[in-house]
Amino acid sequence: MEIPVGAWTIRSWRTGDEEALSQYLGNPNVSRNLVARHPHPYKIEHARAWIHLAAMEAEPVNFAIANNEKAIGGVGLTLQRGARRQTAEIGYWLGEPFWGQGIATETVRAFTDFAFSRFDLRRLQAYVFDWNAASIRVLEKANYAYEGRLGKSAVKDGLVIDELLYAQVR
Repeated sequence: MEIPVGAWTIRSWRTGDEEALSQYLGNPNVSRNLVARHPHPYKIEHARAWIHLAAMEAEPVNFAIANNEKAIGGVGLTLQRGARRQTAEIGYWLGEPFWGQGIATETVRAFTDFAFSRFDLRRLQAYVFDWNAASIRVLEKANYAYEGRLGKSAVKDGLVIDELLYAQVR
């Protein structure tokens, strides 16, 4: 699967992405904004395991953001079940050298369109740590609406913090 987004592409993770994945997710400035499923430090073994896991998905939901040379970030969905089966959580990250270029915003817009067209979804939502102003701007520019503050809902690096909930409803 490939979705062209300007000068970059949303595509499947593949062998060869390990070094970039380890490098960018190993950066504490990136990892401080991600949930615990991405360990820190992020080693080559973690990258290999992630790429293998993504390749094994029956219905792919985790993808690389790549330029012509290499993977520069990631985007994915966590599909919900039961009463929330028409809801998914979107998550994304970029390597620090690519921040501030509009890549995340355009990726979230394109991936939102993909998710709504590919899956039987009525709602996409995103949780963002309250200190992550850049990600808040990405979501707002991608037409996600602020729905509320989840007080003391997350623990990150030993701190109990608030998360903000954003959503886009089809």
